[in-house]
Amino acid sequence: MKKLLFFLLSAVFLTPATAQTDPTTAVGGLPADTLTIDTVPAPLPWPLSLQVRLDSLVAAEPLLEVSQMGLMVFDLSADSTLYTYNHRHTLRPGSTMKLVTAIAALDRLGGNYKFRTSLYYTGQLDSCTLRGDLYCVGGMAPKFEQEDLSAFVQEIKALGIDTIRGRIVADKSMKEPDTLGWGWCWDDDNPVLSPLLVGKKDEFTERFAQQLMRAGVVVDAELAEGRLPERNTVAVCSCYHTLDQVLPRMMKDSDNLFAESVFYQLGLLQGGRPATLKSSRAVVNKLIEKVGLRPSDYIIADGSGLSLYNYLSPQLEVALLRYAWRNYDIRGHLYPVLPIAGQDGTLEKRMRRTAAAGNVHAKTGTLKAVTALGGYCRAANGHMLCFAIMNQGVMQINRGRDLQDRICVLLCDTP
Repeated sequence: MKKLLFFLLSAVFLTPATAQTDPTTAVGGLPADTLTIDTVPAPLPWPLSLQVRLDSLVAAEPLLEVSQMGLMVFDLSADSTLYTYNHRHTLRPGSTMKLVTAIAALDRLGGNYKFRTSLYYTGQLDSCTLRGDLYCVGGMAPKFEQEDLSAFVQEIKALGIDTIRGRIVADKSMKEPDTLGWGWCWDDDNPVLSPLLVGKKDEFTERFAQQLMRAGVVVDAELAEGRLPERNTVAVCSCYHTLDQVLPRMMKDSDNLFAESVFYQLGLLQGGRPATLKSSRAVVNKLIEKVGLRPSDYIIADGSGLSLYNYLSPQLEVALLRYAWRNYDIRGHLYPVLPIAGQDGTLEKRMRRTAAAGNVHAKTGTLKAVTALGGYCRAANGHMLCFAIMNQGVMQINRGRDLQDRICVLLCDTP
C-alpha cells in the first residue's frame, strides 16, 4: 500500500508539465487540473526586455549583412546606458551634424543671440543728396528677406535722402571668402556661404539698388565690395534675428544654410573676423572635450552635415544629447525645434500610427547611401531616453529609415 501511495505521489509531483498533452487526461487517478504546473515564463524586467528585443531585431536584420550601423541608447531617467551596437564606430552623420551645431551654439551663444545685418554711410549729406558710400555689413543672417531689405530702403528715405552719389558697398568680412563648404559635392544643391544674403541669394547690393530706385531714390553709385571703415561712419539701421528664430527652420526643415550660418557665428568667438572653418571647429571641439571625449577621434568638416568629410559616432551624439538634456538652458531651446515623428518637419510622414508617433523628437540625416537619426523619446515605463542611429552604405535609403523607425517603436513600446 505504501509503495502504491509512493507511486501515485511520484506521478503527481514528478511528471513534467510538458507531458500533459491533453488537459482532460487524469494521471494517477486524480483530476488533471491538480497536475497543472505553470510553465509560462515571467515577463522580463525592463530594460532587459528592451535589450532582448533590440538584440533580436539587429540579429535578424538583413540590411546589416551589406551595410554598417552604429547604435546607442541611453536612459536619461536612470542615468545609464541601455544598448550599444558599434556605438564607437565613426560614420558619416548626414544632417544629424546639425544636432552638434545647435547644441554648441546654444551652449556658447544662447537662444537670444542676434544675427545682425547693418547699414552705415560715410561722406556728407548735402541737402537730400548723400555724397558718400552706403555700407551693407553682413552678419550671415539667413532669415534676411525682401521685407527686411524694404525696411532698409525706408530708413534711407526717412533720412530725407533722394539721391546717392558714391558707392553701395557689400562688407562680407564676417567670414572667410569660400562660398562652398569643405568636402561638399560640386553638383549638389549647395547653399552659398556668403555673410550678406537676401532671400538666401548672394545679390544683396544689386537688389538693394533696385529697391532704392523703385522707391524713387536716384542711385548714381557703383556696386562694390569692401570693408566698413573704422572711423567716420554713421549707423543707419540694423536688422536682427535671434538664434531661437533661426533654429526651427534649421532643425525642423533641415535647412543647410541656416546651419552653416549658426556654425560660423561660433567662429567669431575664437578671435574675431573673419570666422573660418578652423575657428568654428575649435568651438565644437571644446564642447567634445567638455563631454569627456577626444576631438581627434572625429572630423568636423562643416555645420550642416553636407560634407562627405564629417565623421562622428553614435557615442558622441548621445554624449551631446545627454549634455543638452541636463542643461535646461540648452534643452528648453533644442527640444521644441526637433522634428516630431508623424507630425512635422522631416519626420512628418514617418512612424505614423505607432507608439513612436508624437513621442520621438529627433533630427534626421540623409546623404547618398547614408541615413541617420538622433534625438529623444519616452519609453513605455515613463523613462526619458536619448538615442543615435547611424546607417552607412545603404543603397536604398528607405530600408535604413525603416530600420530606424522599427528601433524607435521598440524604444517607445517595450513594456
